[in-house]
Formats: sequence, C-alpha cells, structure tokens
Amino acid sequence: MSEGVLMSSPNVVVYTGPTISRDEVLSVMPQARVRPPVARGDLLAETWSPDDTAVIIDGYYRERLSVGHKEILWLLDEGVHVIGAASMGALRAAELSPYGMSGAGTVFDMYATGEVDGDDEVAVVHGPAERGYPAGTVALVNIRYGCREGARTGLIPAVAGERIVRAAKALPFMRRTWRELDAAADSGDRGHLGTLERRIGTGEWDVKRLDAMAALRAVGERRGERSADWAADTALTGITHYEALKWRSRREYAPGRWMTDLDVVNAGRLFGDDYPRLHEEALIGLLTDFAAAQGLGLEAYARAGLGVAEPAALPPALASWLTETELAALPVAEQLRLVMVRVWPIWQSEDWRPVVLERVRESVHWHEWADIVARADEAAERTRGRLAVPPPEICAKIFLRHWHRKGTSAEVELARRGFTGMQELGHTVRRFFALYVQNARAAER
Repeated sequence: MSEGVLMSSPNVVVYTGPTISRDEVLSVMPQARVRPPVARGDLLAETWSPDDTAVIIDGYYRERLSVGHKEILWLLDEGVHVIGAASMGALRAAELSPYGMSGAGTVFDMYATGEVDGDDEVAVVHGPAERGYPAGTVALVNIRYGCREGARTGLIPAVAGERIVRAAKALPFMRRTWRELDAAADSGDRGHLGTLERRIGTGEWDVKRLDAMAALRAVGERRGERSADWAADTALTGITHYEALKWRSRREYAPGRWMTDLDVVNAGRLFGDDYPRLHEEALIGLLTDFAAAQGLGLEAYARAGLGVAEPAALPPALASWLTETELAALPVAEQLRLVMVRVWPIWQSEDWRPVVLERVRESVHWHEWADIVARADEAAERTRGRLAVPPPEICAKIFLRHWHRKGTSAEVELARRGFTGMQELGHTVRRFFALYVQNARAAER
C-alpha cells in the first residue's frame, strides 16, 4: 500500500495490500491514510491521537515479523480504535477482542467462533507494492466461503465443496493456486472448481474483499462517534468477549476431554426444554436496564426500538417472530418484549452470553447440561469412523426436527435459543450430532 492523504483529526489509517487496493480504500474513505500490509513495529512508527482509528486488513507473517499483540494493546491504551477484518486483521481481532480490539465480518466470525484457527486460512502469496500487491494464490477462507455459498445457491453440491476444501487445506498456502487446486481436486469436482474460481474472481464470493469493504463503510459511517458508541457497536464488535469466556472456563473433565462453560450453555440451547425461559428472562433483564438508562418503560423502549407507534399492534414482519399461541394469548406489550429478545442481534449490541451464562450456572440445570456435553463426546468417540458428521448446513436442517412443533417456525425456535441463523446452529450441533442420532434411534425403538 502506498502513502495516502493526511486527514483532519480524528485520523483513519488503513493497512492493506492484496485484499483491497489503495484506490478501493479511498473510494470509501477519501481522506484515509493508506499504508502497506502491517508488520512488526509499523503501528508504533505511526503518529496517533486519541479517537484515531487503525483499520488492519492485511499483514505480513512470513516475509517480515507479524504485527505484535502488544503493539495493538498499546494503541488501545492510547485511546485509538483498532479494527480488524478480512485477513491478518480478522485473526488479531479474534485474539484481542476481550481487550478492546474490534472485529468485522465473516472471516472474523470464523476465527472468533473457532470454525478456523490457522494463519494459513487467510494467507496468500502476492507481488510487490509497485504492482499493487497482485495475489498469486487464493485464500483458504475464500474457498470455504465460496463452497458454502455454492451449496446455499445450488451451484456447488455440499459434498463437492467439502472435498474441494479438504484438497485446498492439504496444500501449503503458497501452493494454493488454481492450477495446483485443479490438479489436487477429484476429477469430478473440476467443473465446480471452475465455478468457484469465476465467482471468487468477480468478487461475489471473495469474502476477504467483502469483509474489508464492509468494515471501511462501517468506519466511515461511525467517524466522530464517542468511544463508548464504538465499543458497543454490533457491526464492528462481532462476538464480544467470546474467546475470553471460552478460555477462562476451559477444563479437562476427563482424560483428554475438555469442556467450557459455553459448551454447557450450548447443550442447554440445543436440548434444554427450560432454556428458552432462562434466555428470555436474562435478555428481558438487560432490556429493562437499557430502557431505564433512557428514562423509559420497557414497552415504550420496545416500541421506539421496533418503530411501532402506540397503540398500534405488531406489523406482520414483527409478528412472524412469535408463535401462534403467543400471538393469540399475549398482550401487545408482552409481544413487543419477546420480539425485542428474538431480534437481539439486529437491535442490540450487548453480548448476552455473560448474563445468560451466570443464569445457567445458578440454575438447577447446570449439572444436567454439563452431563449432556460429556455424553455427546462419549457418543462421538464411540461412533468415530462409523458415523459421518454432515456439514453445518445439513446438521442444522436435521436437528431442527428436534424442535418441531405445531404453531411455530424454524426462525422462531432458533431465536428463542439465541441462534442467529442456520449456520450458527449447524456449527453448534456438530459436537452433539452423534448424541442426537443416538437419542433419535432410541426414540424409534
């Protein structure tokens, strides 16, 4: 990346290279300072002031030392907003989100949730700065995302996508060219590989570029806001403190088997009949606090947040978040509260996990749901090599049968348990899939 234009305070400095070009950055933020991919010492060499923003997209990790965690922590301590997305930025944001770094986009979510964990997932070989850092290889996260989108749109069968991802993962990142991928792929998958190459090439399935541009747009829209607003913004923070909650509670509950408190919560989300009540109570408690901070009652706060004028009833788009029984039996004020809980990721920025976790820890279900995690691990071990765990999309569709009942919908049942969609459900189910199959077979006998 080359030098950009000095802008009036607060400054925005963007570190990028092969993911998006200098011109693309300036098309979104004309006054940004554009810098090359970040390496060790680059952040310390810049002049910063409180309320400046550093946007880390690309960074070195092989040719030069990677940007250090302590450098980013130093910036945060100086009052600089540090945001990561798409590539090295997404990786560092997932590692440092408990300490104030913000993450944006799908690649950040992949790292933050543990779906991916290797540096090589985002790594590419690229050319020199004077040629605009042309990428010579394809990033593994782009291949994963493209195969996922291919399965969703019917352009690439899910099983073919899984084979392509495995073949790409087996190659060192510096050899992940389309030619090498074509040679490594099954002969029957080469047509699908061509679809993947075309769609990533057009940018439609280039998730790194999509994330980078979305992060820049979000920064541009929020320039000038107070620090507290930045820290709480859902679009940039992603899964707040997820990694801290996970690692601080990680324990070996049996030789070679590990469990976190969030695993116990997930067991409740999937199998606990009483979990939706606990989830609802915890989130309504948070909403009540938000309303009080604005001097409002909960109904007035919900109407303002959802854009429903008093005394109007819920419009159909909001009513779709309720079951038939809830629509028929509950007063409008209670319906509004439930909708606010179920559209939480859209309307709220507060991470509900810490509050729900405390409520689950104090409940009579804690040991019951911890036992479900242990039984799920035991079932997975017992069926290893005999039961294939489907990809997340299929896991989610199969597991939805567990919640099937009259008068509701998949969207409502997902929302009652805090799932933002089928993808998140599918990733959560995978650890418990063998147990689910075991229970379903036992119920059929």
